[in-house]
Amino acid sequence: MRYAHLMTKELSAAVDGGVWQLRGPAAERFGLVNDFLGHLADRNFSVHTCRAYAYDLLAFARWLIDEQVELAEVNVDVLLRFLTACREATLPGRPGGNVYSIRDGRNQGYAPATINRRLAAISSLFAFQEMREPDARNPVSGGRSARLRSRGERSGLLTHIAKPKSRSQLRVREQRRLPRGLTRQESAALLGSFRSWRDRSIGGLMLMSGLRSTEVLSVRVADVDIARRWVRVLGKGSKERSVPIDTDVAGAIQTYLLVERPETDAEALFVVAKGVHRGQPLTAAGLRTVFRYHRERSGVSAGHPHALRHSFGTALAEAGVDLSVIQALMGHDHADSAAAYIHLAPTFLREEFDAARARLRSRS
Repeated sequence: MRYAHLMTKELSAAVDGGVWQLRGPAAERFGLVNDFLGHLADRNFSVHTCRAYAYDLLAFARWLIDEQVELAEVNVDVLLRFLTACREATLPGRPGGNVYSIRDGRNQGYAPATINRRLAAISSLFAFQEMREPDARNPVSGGRSARLRSRGERSGLLTHIAKPKSRSQLRVREQRRLPRGLTRQESAALLGSFRSWRDRSIGGLMLMSGLRSTEVLSVRVADVDIARRWVRVLGKGSKERSVPIDTDVAGAIQTYLLVERPETDAEALFVVAKGVHRGQPLTAAGLRTVFRYHRERSGVSAGHPHALRHSFGTALAEAGVDLSVIQALMGHDHADSAAAYIHLAPTFLREEFDAARARLRSRS
């Protein structure tokens, strides 16, 4: 049965009062899902996490409807069939047949990361059911330990009670890819295409301060100290950090505030400049539209917001900045995450390679 059949109108996802829920004639069959989504909101999970879980569980619920399987009947065999449906799904933009994409080697189906995220949402759903009903069983088996603890988890006063994270045996194998930054020429071309002071400020905060898209959108006017060149950032997990601002970026923000920003009561620093939504906070969709326009204008196809952040991390590593400083500036939980940028930095690799070759030659 085709996975495209899941586009049934029997079930949809909607947000009401900040709480995501499944809606539609079939929603009563998935009361557990709605209770779980309400539980996430009560625990103050990120709005982005709640939304992702809602749509992942919506896809699973639609598939169960299509297969005429009740939520209480889900077992390992049902999950395996669902994963197969995800892997064989016919998606828009995929060539299908015997034609494969050069970019990722796939011709159909969802990416392994998407499938594993859906599996994680399903596992969390049944873990929530286990919490409420001790006799219930989670069909997503835990399996053996996924990996050794990270360097951050191997240190500290409570390291003796920390355990390796478990990972389900149902997970799809993912390729481990290093983040790709932009070259100096690409960065200059992309930022050079920005014409408004708002867009220059956004690009500068990503490239010169390493901010994520969501962090840029959450910055308030009160969070920016232009005189001292600092910005207070609310990162993942509602963790705050202070990040220095480049002189030119601080000047762009000041000009934007004085000359370009519309009169508005919004606390957000970056707001919509034109149209019916003028003065309202810039949304994630609006930010994607800005970068899509400038990618086409500059010809930098890799000019995505996160690529600017990766460029910042790579530049720090090439400059020889200490790993703990990179971790603090980029808001990583563990230094292991920041270590990827050291492996990325071509200058660092070349210096280490040349130094090793020199030592070998001196011994011969």
